[in-house]
Amino acid sequence: MKRYFDYYTSMMKISVLEQWQYPVANYFYMIGMIAEPVIYMVVWSSVATQQGGMVGGYTPGAFAAYYIVWTLVRQMNIAFTPYGWEWRIRNGRLSTTLLRPIHPLHEDVAFFAGWKVVMIILWIPLAFALSLIFKPELNPTLLEGVVFFVAIWMAYLIRTITLFLLGMVTFWTTRVSALFELYFAAELILSGRLVPLSLMPAWVQELAWFFPFRWAFGYPIEVLVGQLTMTDMLIGLGMQLAWVVGGWIVVNLIWKVAIRRFSAVGG
Repeated sequence: MKRYFDYYTSMMKISVLEQWQYPVANYFYMIGMIAEPVIYMVVWSSVATQQGGMVGGYTPGAFAAYYIVWTLVRQMNIAFTPYGWEWRIRNGRLSTTLLRPIHPLHEDVAFFAGWKVVMIILWIPLAFALSLIFKPELNPTLLEGVVFFVAIWMAYLIRTITLFLLGMVTFWTTRVSALFELYFAAELILSGRLVPLSLMPAWVQELAWFFPFRWAFGYPIEVLVGQLTMTDMLIGLGMQLAWVVGGWIVVNLIWKVAIRRFSAVGG
């Protein structure tokens, strides 16, 4: 355990130092990502106003709260994509990684976890500005705040593991873009990223329970904006833990088979 602790602290420190050298680039990256939720926020706030002040259990202020928290959860959701796997294999980076006496998944988790620290710090002024403009109805309790903190890191692990699994498809094919686009389309519908799941048809809400997308995106947002009961929050944490543990087991099983197909390429 000490070896893992040392590895994670070292990788996170390197990531923080590396990303902190480019605050302007990271800010422009975040500003570009904010355009998406702002559009959703304006549209659905207008719909709620036209529908008598509420739709799907959300008022205009609740929609503002949802999509402002959305921006933070989206930052936490960023992980190493299957496109990165193509690059990793094509350029020979995986060969170097395999020389280290630790599973490659730990490198992805640790490095991007350090990046999150920088992104959260940079996110705070943007969230403050959005709050001044859109006036969100956001009054979380201490319990909701604690559960949210745990949930966003669990969400990060779920999406990292899921994308790691998807990325391993590159051991069997040189291109994974079509499969990733299909994954992305399903994520938009079933995660709560496009709209809160309470606005979706009942069958979509039920289907979302059986995929990782909701637990990696919509659930943490709903915790902080006060849409969940104590029971719902506990069930959500349990589902997140199940996806993390189950995903880790599946990663190890597939990795043993996938790595046998690896052929080193690149310079």
